[in-house]
Amino acid sequence: MANRPPENWRAWMAQMTRDVEAGILGPECAGAAEMYPESLLRATDSVLEAFEAEIRLLVEYSDEEVFGAVEKVVLALNAVDGDTTHGGAGYCTEEREQLCEYIDLTLSEHGVNVAALAARRGIDRAEITDAWRDW
Repeated sequence: MANRPPENWRAWMAQMTRDVEAGILGPECAGAAEMYPESLLRATDSVLEAFEAEIRLLVEYSDEEVFGAVEKVVLALNAVDGDTTHGGAGYCTEEREQLCEYIDLTLSEHGVNVAALAARRGIDRAEITDAWRDW
């Protein structure tokens, strides 16, 4: 199963902390954890968990059902990204790429041929979130 991006972000923050404590990185890097406040991580995890559950329920799926699930997860991630309670933290380029890859991998792991799905819509597989994504 694909790792949820917040797992990667938590691991990165832990490594940064270890590197600062070991003197590998300077003390100015100690604030890196502010990039991913726990509220952002929990909210993102919750959205992705709901997406996983929805995809698991698709036994014989139609393109409309799959794109409906993609739309739903992207709109929920838009809300997380725009939530001001995260102290200004949100999704940037690296996070966006990880989230898009996660959506693709999750669909693939559940038997969705993402390339074919996208082709039937006349888009590239990397564009399946674009219609709804603000982040």
